[in-house]
Amino acid sequence: MDITTNTISKERIRLAIFCLYFCSGMCFSSWASRIPDIKNSLGLGDAAWGTILLMIPIGQICGMTISGLLISRVGSKRILPLALTGYVLALLLIGLSGSEYALIMSLIFFGFCGNFCNISVNTQAVTLEATYNKPIMASFHGGWSLAGLAGASVGLLMASLKFKPIYHFCIIGTLVLIAVYLNMRYLQADLKKQKDPSDVAARKKNKPEKFLFLLGIVAFCGMAAEGAMADWSGLYLIDVVGTPVHMAPIGLAAYMITMASGRFVIDKATQKWGSQRVVQVGGILIATGLFAAVAFPHFITTIIAFMIIGLGTAGIVPTVYSIAGQKTKISTSIALTLVSSVSFLGFLMGPPLIGYIASATNLRYSYALIGMFGICIVALASVINVLKKEKQ
Repeated sequence: MDITTNTISKERIRLAIFCLYFCSGMCFSSWASRIPDIKNSLGLGDAAWGTILLMIPIGQICGMTISGLLISRVGSKRILPLALTGYVLALLLIGLSGSEYALIMSLIFFGFCGNFCNISVNTQAVTLEATYNKPIMASFHGGWSLAGLAGASVGLLMASLKFKPIYHFCIIGTLVLIAVYLNMRYLQADLKKQKDPSDVAARKKNKPEKFLFLLGIVAFCGMAAEGAMADWSGLYLIDVVGTPVHMAPIGLAAYMITMASGRFVIDKATQKWGSQRVVQVGGILIATGLFAAVAFPHFITTIIAFMIIGLGTAGIVPTVYSIAGQKTKISTSIALTLVSSVSFLGFLMGPPLIGYIASATNLRYSYALIGMFGICIVALASVINVLKKEKQ
C-alpha cells in the first residue's frame, strides 16, 4: 500500500526520490571518473576506445525499446529498485572486465539499466510533483548533478590512492544498494491519468500527442549543448583558448557547478514565471554563452561563458520532462520514453557533429553551430501550446 502523501510523508517521499536520483548519478559518475584507468589497464588506443564508448548508447537504445511499455504495465515503483540494482551489478562487471569484449558487454548492460533508471525515476518524480502545488522536478535533477560532482571527486581520490576500479565500484555499489533498500518503501504508484471521453480513442491506441515530439526536440537542443560541454569543453580551452592541459578541467567544473546550482532555483523560477519563460531564458543563455566563447576566446571570458551555458542547460530537460509527464494523456512512462529518446539523440549526435565540423574548420565554428540550437529552443518554446498554458 502506498504511503499517504500528507505534508510530512510527502517530504519523506521527496527525499527518497532525491536519494535515488543521487544514486543513479553516482553510478554513472563513478564509471566516468575511472575511464583513464580502465582504458590504460586494457591497453586500448584512442580509436578503439571511441568504439568502446559507443556501447553505453547502444545499451540505452536497447532499453528505450521496451522501458516505457514495461514500466507503464509493471509500475516504476517496482522497476526502479530492480533497475538500480542492475546498474550496480553492471558497474561491478565493468570493474571486473579483463578484456575488451567483457567491457563491451558490461557497458551495453550498463546503458540498458541506465535507461530504465532514467525513465522510472523520472516517472516517480512526475507522480510526486502532481501532489504539490509547485514545480519540484528540477531539484531532483539537481541531485543527479550533485552526484556527478561527488562521483568525480571520489573517483579522483580513489585514483590518487591507487585503488583499483573494482574496489572503488564495490564501495559505491554497496552504498547505493543500502540507499535503495532504505528508500524503496517510499516509492509511489504511478500517476493515473484523468479519464476524458474525448480522448478515449487516442488512449486505446496509446497514441502520443504531437507536443511530445516538439518537447523532445527542445530537449534534443539542450542535450546537444550538454554533450558539447561534457566532451569538448576541455579541448576547446586547449585548442582554441590556448589553456595549459592541466587547467583544462576547470572549464567543465565551472559548467557543472552552475548547472547543478541552477537546478535548485529553477523550480522557483518556474513557479514565478511559468515553464515557457524558463525554457526561453534557458535557450537564450545557452546561445549567449556559446557565442561569447566563440567571440572572446580568452581564458576568463570563456570560463564565464561556460558558466552561463551551465545556467542555461539547468532547466531545459527537467522542465520538459515535467510538462511531458503531466500534460500527456498516455502513460507517463511512455511519454517520458518518447521525449527522452528524441532528446538523447542530441547528446549522442552533438559531440560527433562538433568533431566533424572541427576537423573541417575548427572548434569555434562547431560551438557557434551549437549556439544556434539555443535560438531553436527559444523559437520552439514560443509555439508549443502546452508550454504557453503552463502558468504557475
